[in-house]
Amino acid sequence: MRDQVRAFLAQRLADYPAQERALSWMGFDPEFSRALARQGWVGLTLPKQYGGHDATSFERFVVSEELLAAGAPVSAHWIADRQSAPLILRHGAESQKQRYLPAIAAGEMYFCIGMSEPDSGSDLASVRTRADRQSDGRWRLNGRKVWTTNADRCHAMIALVRTDPASERHAGLSQVIVDLDLPGVTIRPIRDISGHEHFNEVTFDDVILEADALVGTAGEGWAQATSELAFERSGPERFLSALTLFRCLTEAVGRSPDARQAVEIGRLGAWLVALRAMSISVTGQLAGGQDPVWAASCVKDLGTGYEQDTVETAIRLIDSLPETDQARTTRRVLAVTQGMAPSFSLRGGTREILRGILARGLGVR
Repeated sequence: MRDQVRAFLAQRLADYPAQERALSWMGFDPEFSRALARQGWVGLTLPKQYGGHDATSFERFVVSEELLAAGAPVSAHWIADRQSAPLILRHGAESQKQRYLPAIAAGEMYFCIGMSEPDSGSDLASVRTRADRQSDGRWRLNGRKVWTTNADRCHAMIALVRTDPASERHAGLSQVIVDLDLPGVTIRPIRDISGHEHFNEVTFDDVILEADALVGTAGEGWAQATSELAFERSGPERFLSALTLFRCLTEAVGRSPDARQAVEIGRLGAWLVALRAMSISVTGQLAGGQDPVWAASCVKDLGTGYEQDTVETAIRLIDSLPETDQARTTRRVLAVTQGMAPSFSLRGGTREILRGILARGLGVR
């Protein structure tokens, strides 16, 4: 499978510039996602009855790793494939599975995740967006989500909302599927420091959802969301976001590094090997039906630290590079990656929240 994916990417991305590859899994290209789906590499682990291929978690890891290593533009289908589909498969009603999973596997339906809010940040237990049950069984949705990746280009959102207004903290939270074309949904892109608009603010003003918009059981949203985050935090995208920069830097240094270059690049290489082994271990837990929240949080925290350190290392070494075309490419890639680097330790859960999870898992909190 790895050879097949590499051959596909070599042909498909033959003229893809390094600056675009540097966006990694933030590159949005629906046609690429559909082409990937035609190869059978989206929705890999879904059952065949829902358009999937009954593949293993390890097969999915191989495809994900090769896509990220090549800097392929996978952002269109990424969240739907990685998080939304497994969540719907595990907790969704049969009607939801029939409606959404085949479209996800075909690379034709894209999801975003509605968790963070303006006054909540990473404290998801303080979510205030409400979905109130109406007399006819439908839901009335009001509230606001922020930092929602690709909301302006996605078809649907799985939102964490409060369905029991009398409850506090974790209790009374549920997940609902929101069609982003519904009346009352307003999406405003947020431009970041690099000039991109991956993030969005999404406002819900009396949005009416059908009764079957609820995912799983009302009040179980917190447990569902934390389980979902294991898929988000454990994958190779949590340590390969800066790989294009690392590769460009290594190629620019060449095969005869000076002592300082050898130490810095050797350290990054060793760290990368260790993180990959950890991520494969978590994949094994997922394949075994476990819920590796703690281990996934560990990979995410260490992985994003590695990604940010890759940027800092490149900054330290950039002036030592010989003046070549590869060095000039490395500077351009550094500029792109440096602009994204602050978000590495924020998306998918801040470093502080993750270390709280790790402390509880170690029994020291």
